[in-house]
Amino acid sequence: MINENRKSWGKGVGVFPAILLAAFILLPLSTFAQADIHFSQFYETSILRNPALTGVFSDDYKFGVYYRSQWSSISNPYVTVLGTAETRIAISRVSDDFLSFGLLAYADKAGSIDQKITGAYPAINFNKCVDPEHNSYLSVGFTGGYLQYSFDPSKVTVNNQYQNGHFNSGNPSLEGFPNAKMNLWDLGAGVNFNTCTGRDKNFTLIIGFAGYHFTQPNFSYYQIPSLKQNMRWNLNVGLSGALSENLSVQAQGNYALQGAYSEVMVGGLINWTAATNGLDPRFTLAAGAFYRVNDAIIPVLKLKYKSMALGVSYDVNNSTLQEASKMDGGYEVTLFIMGDYSNKGLEKKKVCPKF
Repeated sequence: MINENRKSWGKGVGVFPAILLAAFILLPLSTFAQADIHFSQFYETSILRNPALTGVFSDDYKFGVYYRSQWSSISNPYVTVLGTAETRIAISRVSDDFLSFGLLAYADKAGSIDQKITGAYPAINFNKCVDPEHNSYLSVGFTGGYLQYSFDPSKVTVNNQYQNGHFNSGNPSLEGFPNAKMNLWDLGAGVNFNTCTGRDKNFTLIIGFAGYHFTQPNFSYYQIPSLKQNMRWNLNVGLSGALSENLSVQAQGNYALQGAYSEVMVGGLINWTAATNGLDPRFTLAAGAFYRVNDAIIPVLKLKYKSMALGVSYDVNNSTLQEASKMDGGYEVTLFIMGDYSNKGLEKKKVCPKF
C-alpha cells in the first residue's frame, strides 16, 4: 500500500529556548513523520502560517512566487511552486482599522509515483487598532482552502513485484486503487497581535496563534472513514527593529503541531541598507540563518532593490537522514514585489510592522 501522506517534518524537541521576547518551552516530543508541506522561508507564506498575518506588512500590496526543491540526493526531488498575493485597504478615512485580503496557491510533486498536491487558499483579515500611540493591532483572519491529492498508480511498486532482490515488472502488484485522487475542503483561522516597543518605538513585536483543517476531512485514497486529516496548530512570533540608521534586525520563530508530530523553526536576519540621504531606501542586503530543530540548518541571503526582493535559502540536513542525504536538504528561491497604490500609502506604513 502506498504512503498516503507525504512531506516530512524534522524530529520534534523537548525543551527549546525562547526567541527573544517570546518563550517556546516544554515542546512536545515527536518522531520523523509525514505532515503538511512546509517551507524554510516560512515567514514569506503568511496565509499558510496564520491567516491573521495576511496584509500585516509595511506596504499596500505584496506579490510573490516561491520555488522549493528537496531531497534530490535520495530520490526524485520534491518540488513545490507557490504564488501569493496580499493587499490591504483602510476601513475609512477617520479610522486606523483596515481589512486585508490574500490568495495563496501552490502545486507540489513528490517522489517516484508522482504524488501531487495542489491547493488554493483565499484569506480575509480584520485588523483592529487598539493603541494608536504604539501602533498596536489585534488581527483576526480566516481562510478556506481547496486541496487535491493525486498519484500515478502505474508507477507504484510493491513487495510481491520483487524476486530475489530484483524488480520484475511482469509480476502483478495485486493492489487495487479505487481512487487515484482525493479532494479536500479546508478551513483555518487565527489571531495575531503586533505592537511597537522600545524607547523610540523602533522595535516591533508580533505574536499570533492559528489552526487549520478544522473540518478534519477524510484523508484516504481508500476512503477509510476512520482516517481523518489531523488539525494543525501554529504559533508564530517575531521581532524586528532598527539598530542604527542603516542596520536593522529581524527574528522569527514558528512552532507547528499536527497530530503527534511537531516542527520548530527559529532564526533571524541582519539587514544592511545603503545610505539614502533622506530618500526612500533603494538597496537592502540581508543575511542570516534559521534552524529547523533536529532537522536542518538553513542559511538565508536576501536582496531588496527598490520594490523587489529576492531571497535564497538552502537546507543543510543534520537529521538521522544525513548519511543518505549527504547533508543535502533543499533549496528555496523567493521573489516578491511590494509597493503602494499612491502616496496615501505612506500614512498607512506608520501602523504596520516592517517585516
